[in-house]
Amino acid sequence: MIQGPAGAIDMALDLPAEASKGVVVIAHPHPLFGGTLDNKVVQTLARAFTQCGWTAVRFNFRGVGGSAGTHDDGRGELDDLLAVVRHAAPTGRLALAGFSFGAFVTSNAFATLHAERELDALVLVGVAASRFNVAQIPTEARPKTLVIHGEQDDTVPLTAALDWARPQILPVTVVPGVGHFFHGQLPLLKSLVVRHLSHGQN
Repeated sequence: MIQGPAGAIDMALDLPAEASKGVVVIAHPHPLFGGTLDNKVVQTLARAFTQCGWTAVRFNFRGVGGSAGTHDDGRGELDDLLAVVRHAAPTGRLALAGFSFGAFVTSNAFATLHAERELDALVLVGVAASRFNVAQIPTEARPKTLVIHGEQDDTVPLTAALDWARPQILPVTVVPGVGHFFHGQLPLLKSLVVRHLSHGQN
């Protein structure tokens, strides 16, 4: 637990096998639809980063699990994420990752933090572009950004993710035949993230 802007924030830490390269903060899907830090996609992202030597920080947005407060449509959740970053990685190497609603919040956190410090990697899965105002990725940060989407996502249509990515010329990795929660394809999701981090020498 740490103190956040709305009170306590519930966090979980996943440690790499050897000395940590840095910290990744991972944001979970929509709190009002069962999203928590224990979400399978969030856990998969954490395992991918720890395999690559990163310390992974998962946390519950306000009003979820042990976290105080109530849902705030992304505004307060952005404050929560930034509070977790300030606590878990005030200095040193930092990466951000998020799934669905968490990807929307993460994009805005990245936009905020990019002006203040260097970020090593950004991973957005099932980005909720049809439902929220997902921030654009700064041009110089796009090579370190991985966007993954399921072809048959019925929560956030692939077309919405492409419409968001198109003006930025931001590549989207599409997993054929897969829905929003990547059922049956979590190992593939993990391998895509590991490959991105390895190729980026992160």
